[in-house]
Amino acid sequence: MKIPFQKYQATANDFIIVDQMKHSYLEQPESKIISRLCDRRLGVGADGLMLITPAKDADFRMIYYNSDGRESTMCGNGGRAIAHMAYLLGYTGEQTTFEAIDGIHEARIVGSEVDLHMIDVNGVSIYEQDYVVDTGSPHYVTWREGLRHLDISHLGASIRYSAAFEKEGINVNFCEQRNESVHVRTYERGVEGETHSCGTGVTAAALALSHQQQWKDGSHIVPIVTKGGKLKVSYDKVQDSYTNIWLSGPATKVFEGVIEV
Repeated sequence: MKIPFQKYQATANDFIIVDQMKHSYLEQPESKIISRLCDRRLGVGADGLMLITPAKDADFRMIYYNSDGRESTMCGNGGRAIAHMAYLLGYTGEQTTFEAIDGIHEARIVGSEVDLHMIDVNGVSIYEQDYVVDTGSPHYVTWREGLRHLDISHLGASIRYSAAFEKEGINVNFCEQRNESVHVRTYERGVEGETHSCGTGVTAAALALSHQQQWKDGSHIVPIVTKGGKLKVSYDKVQDSYTNIWLSGPATKVFEGVIEV
């Protein structure tokens, strides 16, 4: 079977996206097919694969698979990339809504910039001296000095496969504040290694920072720097509840093609 696809990147978090609005190429796909397509030596290569499919109460539905082939929780950069592709395909206008595994999301597209409305977050949990935040996907957030020199794959795996998190898995974000920006490096479950950027991860880092530093209630904007580029997280804070959360940054098409499976 030949499958047409587009390859997208959002701050170097890269994805294979298959348009299934009118034709179903991958119907209940086997994990081995997904993992092969995402393999950087044997397939197209990507951090994950997404399907654009019809939705009843939104412009389209996003189905996301990690590179290990398993359907996963919300992907923030993936949501921004798929919204941009749906817009260029003519399925949406510059403002759109789409359905994801964690509910309905709104997105705004201006050129190559995409703003994605994330789910509300009711609380940041303290775990030992670090934080756990669910931003549509579960995230562990820890603050470390000398971030650029850390072995993220080793350190991330030690937390992801620890007794507390091994069963369900967790994404692990290592953060360092420099001047006005927060620098973030992320170990992603499903990829089982470091990715260049993680949208739900940087959102979790921004909220954990607010909790850690006990910021006052009100509106806040946190500039983020990842290995793949710059993002911005804005939100409204009322005590330990976070609403009107927006993840903003670039998303661009890299190439398109057809692959046979």
